[in-house]
Amino acid sequence: MRFEVMQLDDVDGTPVNTTVVDAASVNRIVQQAAAIGQRLWIRPADTSAL
Repeated sequence: MRFEVMQLDDVDGTPVNTTVVDAASVNRIVQQAAAIGQRLWIRPADTSAL
């Protein structure tokens, strides 16, 4: 399964960067974001995003 990961702006929460990754990469991305206090929005990727 693939997921769309959006990095959110610290001020207004709008997406500033989007990437599509496999399930194995989600944990690593979440750990890195947690270490620096970055906000993320993660959702299943649409087939059109592949």
